[in-house]
Amino acid sequence: MMLPKLMIAMSTLVFSTMAVAEITVSETSVKSLSPVGSTLDATNSLAAVDCIKDDTITATELTKTRDNGPFSISTKHVSRQSANGFAGGTIHYPTDAASCGLLGGIAVVPGYVSYESSIKWWGPRLASWGFVVITINTSSIYDHPDSRAEQLSAALDHLLADETVGHMIDQNRLGAIGWSMGGGGALRLATERSTVQASLHKRPITIRAMARWIRLLYSSLVKMTVSPRIKKYTNTFYQKADGPKMKVEINNGSHFCASHRFNEKLLSKPAIAWMQRYINGDTRFDKFLCGNESYKDNPRISAYDYEDCL
Repeated sequence: MMLPKLMIAMSTLVFSTMAVAEITVSETSVKSLSPVGSTLDATNSLAAVDCIKDDTITATELTKTRDNGPFSISTKHVSRQSANGFAGGTIHYPTDAASCGLLGGIAVVPGYVSYESSIKWWGPRLASWGFVVITINTSSIYDHPDSRAEQLSAALDHLLADETVGHMIDQNRLGAIGWSMGGGGALRLATERSTVQASLHKRPITIRAMARWIRLLYSSLVKMTVSPRIKKYTNTFYQKADGPKMKVEINNGSHFCASHRFNEKLLSKPAIAWMQRYINGDTRFDKFLCGNESYKDNPRISAYDYEDCL
């Protein structure tokens, strides 16, 4: 697999499995890796698939907000003092998913100079669909992507060791989500930790990309979201990603379009479907991914592409 240094995508979110495929969204990019179904334990995978009823898997249900999924959820605070390798956060987990077998575990990290509050909405949204999720603060709001990758990994380790939820999680079915520099960290982790089966990179960025973006803003006062240079960066990343991938670009999306519950309804459907497909191997969610759903028919979508989807 060839994976280039991540370039800026001003309004992009990326969902990915491990690190191979990618959905890029002007607000959201999704990326995915190898055929996840082949890596799952058959018993646990079937249990996870069977515990969500077919009639629940609809566009209406997937586009709801907050914790309005098939499962009830609870939360657990993780103090900074008790966290090892990150700065604490919140664990979100389903309370009535015992019939589902082991669940997937997901860690979510914010971006540069941002806090857990900016990405915390992903916790209840994904937990209500049967995932155990930890949303975190970083050791410093100035941490670079490599550090954020390490902190995401530490947060996943914390989930697996936690006395409340650790026994609920399949250690081989993990996910990572990050925004901005956190997206760069999630992408980095997906290439380094093989048990990360799916990841979501929300407008991912690296130090190099951030420097170029700042120069661009100061030099030309162009709109932040539709600059040809920004599109060039996103498309370069998308084109060089191997494996199944999907690119969705949101009309007039800003760099903050996936934070603080902005566009939660729009982003929930592809995000939940991606995680269900590539962490749980649930093919029933295929209808919301790649060519099975024409995202270009949505007036809020300005560009759409996909390749080699499963």
